[in-house]
Amino acid sequence: MVLTGAQIIAEVLLEQGVDTIFGYPGGAVLNIYDTLYFYRDRIRHIMTAHEQGAAHAADGYARATGKTGVVLATSGPGATNIVTGLATAYMDSVPVVAITGNVNTNQIGKDSFQEVFIGGITMSVTKHNSVVRRIEDLAPTLRRAFEIAQEGRKGPVLVDVPKNITAATIEFEPKYAVKPQPKKKEWTNLPEVAELINKSRRPFLYFGGGVRLSEAEHEMEELMKRADMPAAYTIMAAGLLDADDPNNLGLLGMHGCVTANLAASEADVILAVGTRFSDRVALNPKKFGAQARIVHIDIDASEINKNVKVYQSVVGDVKLVLQELLPMLKKVSHPEWQKTIADWRKHDYTPEEDPTRLRPHQVMRDIFAMAGKDAYYVTDVGQHQMWAAQYLDHMAPGHFLTSGGLGTMGYGYGASIGACLGTEKKYPVVHITGDGSFHMNMNEACTAVSYEVPVITVIMNNAVLGMVRQWQTTFYDSRYSSTEPERKTNYVKVAEGFGAKGYHCETPEEFREAFAAALKEKGPVWIECVIDRNERVLPMIPPGGTSEDIMID
Repeated sequence: MVLTGAQIIAEVLLEQGVDTIFGYPGGAVLNIYDTLYFYRDRIRHIMTAHEQGAAHAADGYARATGKTGVVLATSGPGATNIVTGLATAYMDSVPVVAITGNVNTNQIGKDSFQEVFIGGITMSVTKHNSVVRRIEDLAPTLRRAFEIAQEGRKGPVLVDVPKNITAATIEFEPKYAVKPQPKKKEWTNLPEVAELINKSRRPFLYFGGGVRLSEAEHEMEELMKRADMPAAYTIMAAGLLDADDPNNLGLLGMHGCVTANLAASEADVILAVGTRFSDRVALNPKKFGAQARIVHIDIDASEINKNVKVYQSVVGDVKLVLQELLPMLKKVSHPEWQKTIADWRKHDYTPEEDPTRLRPHQVMRDIFAMAGKDAYYVTDVGQHQMWAAQYLDHMAPGHFLTSGGLGTMGYGYGASIGACLGTEKKYPVVHITGDGSFHMNMNEACTAVSYEVPVITVIMNNAVLGMVRQWQTTFYDSRYSSTEPERKTNYVKVAEGFGAKGYHCETPEEFREAFAAALKEKGPVWIECVIDRNERVLPMIPPGGTSEDIMID
């Protein structure tokens, strides 16, 4: 059948199992939007307030569903507005396909209206990108984009389509989608890795988001039991390990648990699985795990020895590698090591309770008690992000969505909308944010209201840029340069202006009442929580520090 380029885009989306896309119309993509009008019974288009919100929504959709998220933007500023969203997805290995429009091919390079070279702009924040110059290349380029987004280490791919290509016609042949499958390899050093673990007296497992992406939670838990191996995780792996597991030491790194960081320092073997030794974990790369032989298992060969030098490495899909490794491991116990860890646990940081005012850890506990394990918890970036990671400790695997690598303030609202729509509103979606982050993305409230998306937004309002101010307090002699904006935003009135429901809370009782009411609403709700500006995220290890530098007061 003969189709236009715009129709080919819609047909390939259907081939790939896409039922929802996020975007914003504009001149260069009008042919695509005209076509979507006729496909509206098969492809749901969610129009956001801003293209960045659309990119984050596609990201949240992908994280919550495991499918590839799709974002559509026009040329020029529409395309540049999605760059932060693509960079966010790239750093956190999220499969997203971005389709951007561009000026006609005969206008490219002439500084035409709303023209940018988005392929060049996004080269460093996508796994791959393509500029389609011929109608013959459109379908195969789009199909390959979906394959690349999901194969190996997942990530975003961009396809740029000039407007005349969307109007051109060609014979189209439908094809079935090909889902990339992880490949088994000949990992010849696995017996050596197994021997290291079997002979270890102080083994330690450090795992990250790669475990979630390969769906290797079961294999990881079996490894921990067999090797009697305590474990800690990065923020990208929050919720993967049951909080009640005796070997779960909690979050590792700058704001991680005291015990987790001490274990990393004292271990004789560290097994790093599906993680990349980021500077938020290996704050001092030369001293991280200084007493240990480190084994790194990861799907991305470029991460091996990039940040921390390791003793052994295995490149491959985490699930497949662990399946090969498990039969080689002996069932052992390490009573002395476990006793040492039990002694350390007595010194883990525990904040004080206060029934009269809102304290961050209490808010997080109340949220979880009412929303439950199966809710999706989405954060922005700052102190609230760390409090959520520390105290929402019983989440279901994959139900904690946050910008871990890029640290994108403004990520949360769009991602919450994408997660909620992707899961067909079956579970509560709680968007946890700070007043600083929320001012960057509150415009997406109009999207949540328009599509009746019941996202509950909890705003931790300390009237300052909390995390930056905490650093200024600790490292800059309390010189608060531009971190106390003293904004006068009335969140209840603004919420109502958008058509959402708003609550203002200053006590735990007020918060619990507001949150209980929010769970019954069919549309978006904002709950402002007034907290003290001097609340800090503890423990804390300063940049370049080690476990010896842990600050707990």
